[in-house]
Amino acid sequence: MKNKILAVVGATGRVGREMLSILRDEGVSAQNISAIASSRSAGGFINYDDSKLCVTDLEKMDFSGIDIALFSAGGDVSRVYAPIAAAAGCTVIDNTSCFRMDPNVPLIVPEINFADIRKYENKSIISNPNCSTIQMVMVLKPLHDIFQLEEVVISTYQATSGAGQKGVDELMEQTRACISGTEIKPHHFKRQIAFNLIPQIDVFTDSLYTKEELKMMNETKKILSIDDIDITATCVRVPVIVGHAVSVFAKFHEKTDLEVARQAVGRFSGLALMDEPEEYVYSTPIDAASKDAVFVSRMRKHPTIEEALSFWCVSDNVRKGAALNAVQIAKML
Repeated sequence: MKNKILAVVGATGRVGREMLSILRDEGVSAQNISAIASSRSAGGFINYDDSKLCVTDLEKMDFSGIDIALFSAGGDVSRVYAPIAAAAGCTVIDNTSCFRMDPNVPLIVPEINFADIRKYENKSIISNPNCSTIQMVMVLKPLHDIFQLEEVVISTYQATSGAGQKGVDELMEQTRACISGTEIKPHHFKRQIAFNLIPQIDVFTDSLYTKEELKMMNETKKILSIDDIDITATCVRVPVIVGHAVSVFAKFHEKTDLEVARQAVGRFSGLALMDEPEEYVYSTPIDAASKDAVFVSRMRKHPTIEEALSFWCVSDNVRKGAALNAVQIAKML
């Protein structure tokens, strides 16, 4: 990857900057990277190692000399510019939901279904899954391989950074307002987020599920290549800056064995078993912040259903949930 010419679209955003940080750690030189953003940010500079990257206006960008472009500038931007970049001969790795359910676009978690990447040749576009979906399927995959997944019930606890910098800023502003006793007026979120929970992420659909919940349900089936599993999700925004957590009940076709399940999770690439409840050892968002792994805790059998397991997993939604997964795809290409 060091010899490839790369571009990061949305380079000034939280995920874009994380992508640049990971690329720097991978040893990609500043000469091989284009930082791209909207006209508002064009002409500015981003620190990169000992250099500075000048931000290029997306509307004026020529992608013909770019090998791989990592897009993280929102669905509306990807919808317009990802096909333009692909038509110019560039391979696009898109972090938005824009192309995820397109049957001609692979939806990739490298540790799980990298073989599906051959489908990218259809459109020269590869999709990065939803952040909460990534961390959950990372745990479900080794369990499914042994016991054969049948049903999943999901509850998520998602950090404000999942809504971008505006979400983080609103949490901080409202927290200060709560402490000082001043009036709180929600702007980015529909309800107060400071010292509160909001059982809504994205908009509600006719089914009364939110788009975020449907993403988790549909993307899981595509990534694991299973159509006949029952999935339901409830996605909740919580007053945390970084780190999504997911509580999962999974029912399988086969009778489960907790020790076998723990061993499978413990040896699966990208997972870290952090599960000693008697010692109060379990993962929290703080434990996952700035880490690459998905941390797995609270693994246990259902008290009456022999085919079922429950677990809790936590991951840095900006890293493995977005930037890291995209860079891993680029690296494996």
